[in-house]
Amino acid sequence: MRRRLLPPWTLSIYVARRFAVAVLGMLAALTLFGSLFDFLDLLRQAADKPRIGVGLVLEIELLRIPWLAIRILPFAVLLGGIYSFWRLTRSSELVVARATGASAWQFLMLPVSAAALLGFITMTAISPLSAVMFARAETLYSAYLAIGAGPLSLAGGQLWLRQEDHAITPRGVAVLHARDVRIVAHRLTTGPITILRLGPQTRMLERIDAASARLDRGRWELHDAWILNPGHTPKKFGAIQFPTDLTVRRVQESFASPSALSFWALPGFIRLLRRSGFSTTRHELAFQTWLALPLLCATMVLVAAGFSMRPARRGGAAQMIGGGVVFGFFLFMISEVAAQFGKSGALPVLLAAWAPAAVGLLLAVALLLHLEDG
Repeated sequence: MRRRLLPPWTLSIYVARRFAVAVLGMLAALTLFGSLFDFLDLLRQAADKPRIGVGLVLEIELLRIPWLAIRILPFAVLLGGIYSFWRLTRSSELVVARATGASAWQFLMLPVSAAALLGFITMTAISPLSAVMFARAETLYSAYLAIGAGPLSLAGGQLWLRQEDHAITPRGVAVLHARDVRIVAHRLTTGPITILRLGPQTRMLERIDAASARLDRGRWELHDAWILNPGHTPKKFGAIQFPTDLTVRRVQESFASPSALSFWALPGFIRLLRRSGFSTTRHELAFQTWLALPLLCATMVLVAAGFSMRPARRGGAAQMIGGGVVFGFFLFMISEVAAQFGKSGALPVLLAAWAPAAVGLLLAVALLLHLEDG
């Protein structure tokens, strides 16, 4: 009899439906559980601030929920997959299906595709919503719960900036250093500010010193400025303008967490950071982590199947399921450690972002091959 090349769609759809319900239920439960602990922590921080009520704390936590759900998603896929496949194995449904000649690779095709699609939708459609809500939550948190602890104040109120400057010479750059930087009501003002305009081989072409400055749309407005050209006497100007493609929002975002930027906004912002002289490591790592999310979700399905589809008659089902949970935390630790190494530059960004998915995929394939071959 000729072997069927197409998967048993009825069985695959049935397994995928059970899997999807379990994953969505697990995602909701884990997100609720994590949000509860985060809410309690915010209440603790607000306890010594009489002006902050429970309503504001609740608003911050609600705005954080999509971001938290995205972080939990791979582990919700793993735990939901373990639960659904274990239930199907315990009821002998998968055992009977495999006894009729159906391969695990066949009826896992749709669950794996569904998990990858869920990761893709999260990356492309949910991330913009999450970024907007998370940015709003961070703004409220900085304004009410972390007063005086903004990124610029932590840096001593100083701002260093490097940008392209073609006004004097091609391939020119400008290095800007400002002190006493303040951002109030979406307006950025500085105290003393120095701009060095450099040509090829970092040769200084002009130096600008000003007593204060304000970042306006497309330009710096410098007040009480002096301009020094090498070999010439310094000249004083009342006010001058210096062009820039930086904005107040981009200054805030460059110091803020990459979680406040969506998948679609990250590439353009990375290019801006490169032109401005800021480090792009955190944002590049976040972008590569987004790209790896669909593969990581699909890998979690295979890991769940490998740890939970052991027939009950062989014994050790509890140990296998426990092993799957432990492996999930092992992958979490790998991802966190790799991310820290990636941020510090000790690991390449690509390796730091894709290592958890690659490690999980290799182990999952090995477990399933062992399960199929007995």
